[in-house]
Amino acid sequence: MPRIAHAVLDSQSGDACVIRARRHTLTADEAVPHGGTDTGPTPYEILVSALAACTAITLRMVAQRKGWELGSIHVDVELEKDAAGADRIARAVSFSAELTAEQRATFAEIVEKTPVTKTIKAGAPIETKFL
Repeated sequence: MPRIAHAVLDSQSGDACVIRARRHTLTADEAVPHGGTDTGPTPYEILVSALAACTAITLRMVAQRKGWELGSIHVDVELEKDAAGADRIARAVSFSAELTAEQRATFAEIVEKTPVTKTIKAGAPIETKFL
């Protein structure tokens, strides 16, 4: 099976973590009220950021292939948990350009098929080993 993504994390102490993905370095942490030092987004914020980025990138690629002008794309993603602990993700997408009904219908279909959307909706088995 081909590798799609790879990240390595190092944690020295506390909640702050340094993440390396290819040549990029990110920091993840928890907010101060949750015991962290707020030096970076929380893991859940990184998750919804990945969904937002994949959404915008995919829509931009489709628009480019079709020759459609989108202007700027704004993607707002929230993860909520209900009292029972069930997750719900809400995503709102807007464009600075006016879209036709055909474009909106196309994007409504495409947005549900972005790679990260599909992974989140399908779930993925996680195999963990301790070395």
